[in-house]
Amino acid sequence: MRRFTLRTGIRWKITLAIAAVGALTALALSLVVHSAARVSMLESARDSELERVQYIARTPDAGRKPIWGAKVNDPELPAELREKARSGRRGTYIQETPKTPKRGPEVWAAVPLGNGQVLSMHHEFRESANMVRDLDRALVIGSLAVVIGGSALGVLIGGQISSRLRKAAAAAQRVAHGDPEVRVRDAVGGVVRDETDDLARAVDAMADALQQRLEAERRVTADIAHELRTPVTGLLTAAELLPPGRPTELVRDRAQAMRALVEDVLEVARLDGASERAELQDVALGEFVTRRVTALMPEATVRVVADEIVSTDPRRLERILGNLLANAARYGQAPIQVDIEGRVVRVRDHGPGFPEALLREGPSRFRTGSTDRAGVGHGLGLTIAEGQARVLGARLTFRNVAAPGGAENEGAAAGAVAVLWLPEHAPTTTGSFPIVQLPG
Repeated sequence: MRRFTLRTGIRWKITLAIAAVGALTALALSLVVHSAARVSMLESARDSELERVQYIARTPDAGRKPIWGAKVNDPELPAELREKARSGRRGTYIQETPKTPKRGPEVWAAVPLGNGQVLSMHHEFRESANMVRDLDRALVIGSLAVVIGGSALGVLIGGQISSRLRKAAAAAQRVAHGDPEVRVRDAVGGVVRDETDDLARAVDAMADALQQRLEAERRVTADIAHELRTPVTGLLTAAELLPPGRPTELVRDRAQAMRALVEDVLEVARLDGASERAELQDVALGEFVTRRVTALMPEATVRVVADEIVSTDPRRLERILGNLLANAARYGQAPIQVDIEGRVVRVRDHGPGFPEALLREGPSRFRTGSTDRAGVGHGLGLTIAEGQARVLGARLTFRNVAAPGGAENEGAAAGAVAVLWLPEHAPTTTGSFPIVQLPG
C-alpha cells in the first residue's frame, strides 16, 4: 500500500506555528481579560446597588413609600436573598436571565427594616453588559490583528530561511553534478549568520574532501596505468618472439587484452582530469555515423531519419560509437540497430537490458552490472563513452525497452537503448558548453 506524504515548505510551517501560538496566546489573554472585567463590573454593581438600598432604608418613609423603585417585601426577590435579609443581614444577589440573554443579569440588593420586612431593589446589568460586549469585540479584533501580524512575520522569517535553504540546495545540486568551483557558503550569502551557514560550511567541507579523494584516486589510477604501460609493451614484444603455436597465441591475446585495459584506464584518468578538449569539425552526422558503424560492425542496421550538420570532434564521436556498439554486441543480442535523427543517435540491442544499477546511477568503472548482461569486461566502455560525450558537450542516456506482454512480463526488458544527444552549440575553447535539454 502506497503511503501518502504531504510536502510543505518551511515558510508555511513557520507561519502556521507562529499563527497558532499567537492565536492560543490571544485566546488565553482574551478569556482572562473578559472574566476579570466582568467580575470587576459585577462587584462594582453589587456595591453600588447595596449603597443605594441602604440610603433608602435610612429615609423616614422607607417602610411605607420607598423611593427610586425600591420595594418592601418584593415577591420577585430571590428566596436566598430574602432569607438572608430576614435573618438581619444585608446582602446582594446576581440573578442570571437565561431566557433573555441579551438583557444581561440582574443585580439585587436587600436590607432588613425590622418587623420581618425586607427592603430591596434591583437593577439590570445592561450598561455594564454592553461594556463587556464592547470589550469582547475589541479583544476579538486585537486577537485577529495578532494572528495576522504573526502570520505576516512568519511569512517574512520563513521566506528568508526558505530562500537561503533553496540557494544552498541549488548549489549542492551543482556540486553533485560535478561543478568543483561552486561553494554553498558563497551561494547562501547574506548578513545574518544562522544554522544555514553551518550546513553550508559542512557541505563545502564534504565536497572539498570528496574532490580531494577523487583527485587522489585519479592520480593513483593514472600512475598505476602509466607504470604498467612499459612492462605490458615489453610483454607484447617478447610474445612476438615466441615460436608459433597455441600457447603463443594465448600469451599474445592476454597481453593484448592487458594493454587495451591499461589504455582504457589511462583514458578514464584523462577524462576525469577535465583537461581534454574537443577538436571540432563540421560533419554530416547521418553520413558520418553510417560510415563508422559499417566499418566497426557491418551486421548492424543503420537508419537515418533526419541528417544534420553538426560541429563535433570526429575522433571522440567515433570512440563513443565504438564503445556503444561493443557494449551492445558483448552484453546484448542481435539485431543491433543505430538510428540517427537530427542531433540524436540511438544504439539499440535486443538483449536483457541494462542493469538497474546502471540506469539508476549511470556507468561506473570496474562494474559491469548483473551477471545476465555482464559476463566479461571491466565496465570501462560506457564510462569512457560518457566521459567523451561530456567533452563534446553532449549527453549520454540509457534506458530499457519494455517487453511486450501482460503482467507476467512486467519489469522485463526487450532490449537496451543508449541515446547520444549532441548539443546545438559546440563546446568552447575553455571546455564550457551549454547543458543539453532533454525532451520531457
